[in-house]
Amino acid sequence: MRETAYAKINLALHVRARREEGYHDLETLFAFVDGGDELVARPAAEDRVTTFGPFAGGIDDPFDNLVAKALAALPRSQGLEVTLEKNLPVAAGLGGGSADAGAVFRIVEELHGLPDDWLQRAAKLGADVPSCVRSEMAVGRGTGTDLEQVENDLAGTSVLLVNPCEALPTGPVFKAWDGIDRGALPGGSAREIAMAGRNDLTDPALELCPAIGQVLSALDASDAWLVRMSGSGATSFALYETPEARDEALRRITDERPDWWLFPGTLR
Repeated sequence: MRETAYAKINLALHVRARREEGYHDLETLFAFVDGGDELVARPAAEDRVTTFGPFAGGIDDPFDNLVAKALAALPRSQGLEVTLEKNLPVAAGLGGGSADAGAVFRIVEELHGLPDDWLQRAAKLGADVPSCVRSEMAVGRGTGTDLEQVENDLAGTSVLLVNPCEALPTGPVFKAWDGIDRGALPGGSAREIAMAGRNDLTDPALELCPAIGQVLSALDASDAWLVRMSGSGATSFALYETPEARDEALRRITDERPDWWLFPGTLR
């Protein structure tokens, strides 16, 4: 079986409060791009994970990544040998590991079905994993695991992802957040929420990774109608009214910054 681990972006991310256990209450608009890591699964006597691809080196232990943990979290009558092609940067605000885990859930669902408590099992793997299982536009609340449907009027929108090829772990960015509640996520359709929303982690991420500012400036210079950092960084995204506008930005930024990672796509 083949399954794509769709790249996750946060069209808006409002951080509301710190929790005593170290997590944060937040409100976010999850969106997914029509590409990402690729997984191939085959029946096997026991579970095994093999990783390759341009960003495979970013995984310290391929047998302790979220693919292996997702396999261990789901009861099955048969093992799976999974090959992971790591196309997304690691620690990039794209939910790469969570998307990989979500793809495993979909593979197991197709082959064996999911247990009734699959949502709880996914949440134990990470706050983004429940949203990545379905990889559909949704509002996330709490730590991001409480999902609500939203009118997806952005399906098919052209998007360009850009990362300065600098890893930015999530923990230090959340720790650097100033603790100020700047207000709730707006209501409305996905487009309305995205346009009226914000990313409260942008400033702390910029302090830790100034190159994000260069990426945002490069995207702002294009014909995008929305430019924002995704998640805790360091990837930023731009949304365009036409594929031609996106592709023009892709060509220009590639010429100017061949050392950056760029990924064109459309929103699901």
